[in-house]
Amino acid sequence: MQKQKWLITGVSTGLGRAIAQAALAAGHTVVGTVRSEEDLRAFEGVAPGYAHGRILDMTDSDAVSSVVAEVEQNLGPVEVVVANAGYGLEGTFEETPLAEVRRQFEVNVFGTVATLQAALPHMRRRRRGHLRAVTSMGGLMAVPGMSAYCGSKFAVEGILEALGKEVAQFGIHVTAIEPGSFRTNWAGRSMTRAAQSIDDYDELFTPIRAARQKANGNQLGNPAKAGDAVVHITSIDQPPAHLVLGSDALRLVTAARTAVDEEIRAWETLSRTTDFAQGAQL
Repeated sequence: MQKQKWLITGVSTGLGRAIAQAALAAGHTVVGTVRSEEDLRAFEGVAPGYAHGRILDMTDSDAVSSVVAEVEQNLGPVEVVVANAGYGLEGTFEETPLAEVRRQFEVNVFGTVATLQAALPHMRRRRRGHLRAVTSMGGLMAVPGMSAYCGSKFAVEGILEALGKEVAQFGIHVTAIEPGSFRTNWAGRSMTRAAQSIDDYDELFTPIRAARQKANGNQLGNPAKAGDAVVHITSIDQPPAHLVLGSDALRLVTAARTAVDEEIRAWETLSRTTDFAQGAQL
């Protein structure tokens, strides 16, 4: 495999760190964004000379652009970008403050967009590259109590699908990485939780929240294997547009998409009634 330069956002912990470690183990050079000097030193210590840290606030789009430009100038062409930085926001739709919803989208959606937009011109000029973003199985199906999070990941999925069709002509591959439940801190200290304030939701949501907290640290997914899978698709000629990771994600995403397909078919007759009788006017 040809050795490449990777840029991965959010490598301090979780899947971002696992993907970075897998890429480093394969001999690639990785620039990883972190939020503190301590995290920067820890990341660079993983593979001195190959792991390069950059402190970055993902909500500062100008800073994101500056980091990408600096890396391109000082370290050379970035062949693989993984927009991974993000977090979970738990809470029913009615109980989640609008300010928290805005912040969820600021990090998960606009931080991802800023990263990919900053890298794209360089890849387009070179007529090659891999643009990736870690979305979630929650970008292809939704669960109660995660409306803001799933909404942000659905948004990223739509952006990536359109982007992939735009840039395929330039030899640029776009992949949405959709993990299920992995043994990281995503559902633990990394998650933001809106306060439960409306009793009407307690019967539905209290058991869901308790089950998620109980499962934290015991999830099925192995982050190291996820990292290996992400590195693997870089080595193939036609990487997937969607990479679902984990058997739980496969089961839940398949069930959700089947339900949508069935509902579309069930209402097909009504859907067709909304056309003009004489057809399109060209």
